[in-house]
Amino acid sequence: MCLSTVYKNSQSQENVVLKNVMRIECKDGCVLCTDLMERTVAIEGTLECANLVDGFVIVKETA
Repeated sequence: MCLSTVYKNSQSQENVVLKNVMRIECKDGCVLCTDLMERTVAIEGTLECANLVDGFVIVKETA
């Protein structure tokens, strides 16, 4: 199973949005991230990078 940490704009500790993300959906200008506990966070923006081997995802937040 590939779980990832989602970051806003860049991969740094202060930009962590959600850890142990198991599902990502892009819908209506938002990136919806759901973790193992079924918590969902919506980020207005676009998916910039998803590295599932290293376990991180970067979402470019719209201004």
